[in-house]
Amino acid sequence: QVQLVESGGGSVQAGGSLTLSCAASGRTFSSYAMGWFRQAPGKERQFVATISWSGSTYYADSVKGRFTISRDNAKNTVYLQMNSLKFEDTAVYYCAAPESRSYKIRESDYRYWGPGTQVTVSS
Repeated sequence: QVQLVESGGGSVQAGGSLTLSCAASGRTFSSYAMGWFRQAPGKERQFVATISWSGSTYYADSVKGRFTISRDNAKNTVYLQMNSLKFEDTAVYYCAAPESRSYKIRESDYRYWGPGTQVTVSS
């Protein structure tokens, strides 16, 4: 059973930075892609970033140039470095894992999900 646990959320002022972490367990972490999604109040969950097993990355246009996804296979952990945060980045951020080596951008491609971590950006 794959388990994902996010950490690192919190409150920050606009323009600030946060780094989210997601610790994975239950399978060979290095063999699979990982992803981050977010859900703002009253909105549907949306794709943020994804990374393949080999380190290739893909970002939503809204975060490109500000967010960086990375992975540390030795620690079974994926990260989301968030810089230049904006009020509209406020959301619950979810770590997710597909049954794939290649990165995925559709929510339906992800089988496993973490419980989420809140990020609040004040303007």
